[in-house]
Amino acid sequence: MLEIKNLTKTFGDLKALDDVSLTLKPGLFGLLGPNGAGKSTLMRTLATLQEPTSGTVHFNGVDITERPDTVRSVLGYLPQDFGVYPRMSALQLLDHIAILKGITDKTARKDQVESLLQMVNLWTHRTASVSTYSGGMRQRFGVAQALLGDPQLIIVDEPTAGLDPLERQRFLDILSRAGDEKIIILSTHIIEDVRDLCNDMGVMGNGRLIIRGAPEDLVSEIDGKVWTQRVDSDEDVDNMKATMPVLSTRRLRGQTVVSVLSDTSPGKGWTKRETLLEDAYFAHLNGLMNAEIRDAA
Repeated sequence: MLEIKNLTKTFGDLKALDDVSLTLKPGLFGLLGPNGAGKSTLMRTLATLQEPTSGTVHFNGVDITERPDTVRSVLGYLPQDFGVYPRMSALQLLDHIAILKGITDKTARKDQVESLLQMVNLWTHRTASVSTYSGGMRQRFGVAQALLGDPQLIIVDEPTAGLDPLERQRFLDILSRAGDEKIIILSTHIIEDVRDLCNDMGVMGNGRLIIRGAPEDLVSEIDGKVWTQRVDSDEDVDNMKATMPVLSTRRLRGQTVVSVLSDTSPGKGWTKRETLLEDAYFAHLNGLMNAEIRDAA
């Protein structure tokens, strides 16, 4: 079990984490939020790469700030960006990382390294230097190193960035199979990854955990309350943002599609549509829940 209590992290005057509390059991937990929400700061703190300013993190009852080696020995971590040794092949580098993780049996280490390279579809490139890999290939290598050593806590930060649709699905399948017995935290801004994979999720904004729940529960809160309209004028869009609980806007074939949250039709020209997880995400992120919904009609 991972227990996060009142976690705060400041950098000068910036409060990157603001009193975050969260308890996680084995399974997949999706963490959504825009850039700057505090997701990566939380991941780095949980990975013991930095100490919190205040608050505690316990993994299976042990304070990881006081005893970081207890979690490092069972941790698989894939950060947003990671460096590699120049002129080392994928086989050599993954073997080296396996040794650092304490996999001392040579045969077991060889079997695991080869199996993981096949799993992430890098076997045919195993003798090439990782420094020459494309962004997507390097990301797949990062996935392999995170899974070395049968970790009990896996933290992946923006893991599908740079992956094509086929490789993205391959990676999500790998995480899904591993999620029954391990605590897996998937930090991302890609809502589809959480929708497809996680039974539990949270939304972060401005360093705080805004909401936590099952994706289907968050969607059901606003089901039937999402209305859209196509707008030609930017001025009309600005007026809507100023007077209505706007969830999101997007350009579509020369027009702007505006989505709002309302119990009833906001008026002529509005069409009710299927409620998506991204609607629930924006509703909580933009503070549109509770009283604001009733004001839209």
